[in-house]
Amino acid sequence: MQGSMDSKDPLPPAGSTEPTPPDDGRAQKRSDPLIVPIRSLGPGHRERIARHLLALDEHDRYLRFGYMATDEQIRHYVDGLNFERDQIFGIYNRKLDLIAMAHLAFATAAEYRLCAEFGVSVLKSARGRGFGARLFDRAVMHARNEGVELLFIHALSENTVMISIAQKAGAKLQRDGSETEAYLQLPPATLDSRVSEIVESQLAEVDYRLKAQAKQFRDFLVALQGRRRGDPLS
Repeated sequence: MQGSMDSKDPLPPAGSTEPTPPDDGRAQKRSDPLIVPIRSLGPGHRERIARHLLALDEHDRYLRFGYMATDEQIRHYVDGLNFERDQIFGIYNRKLDLIAMAHLAFATAAEYRLCAEFGVSVLKSARGRGFGARLFDRAVMHARNEGVELLFIHALSENTVMISIAQKAGAKLQRDGSETEAYLQLPPATLDSRVSEIVESQLAEVDYRLKAQAKQFRDFLVALQGRRRGDPLS
């Protein structure tokens, strides 16, 4: 399955970097409503994606990519992202920092054309909120609507969060020493799944525009306060 992905990508999607949240009876319920605007990312977000991944520490990079990725390797991975073929999803905070992102990579080989691979990362400051699971749900929805029948996840066996997300979705697991592979059979697309994706995409775009406007206004106020103080750098 791994060989089906584009061999030019030095760091294929792998596991999650999100640690297991406290088991308080709420975070573990996938059915609990949690509205998280998830935006599709394009080439114009490449630098923000790079900043997000470069902010991961060594252990997080190890969990995300399966080995200790260097800054240079991460840059190479980001430069090689194929936004026309794959789908990249992101979650922004109010400062427009990319705090979580997922890569849904579609297979390029003809014999695996109905397969895709999922990888996700969440910054430490944004963990414990279920963002990894929500990104997974969003990726599954898009994969279904694109005709994908088998979603593949490759993770380190110690990456209990990613494995837990896959298990709760009904994926079949195969462990091989320090690595685990999960296979999730996806149902066909429905009218509901297609409409839901359209609605979620529109909500995410509205949320992003509102956050951008709010940030611009905050920046304006900061600059205005600086001028009132006579700050020559404002």
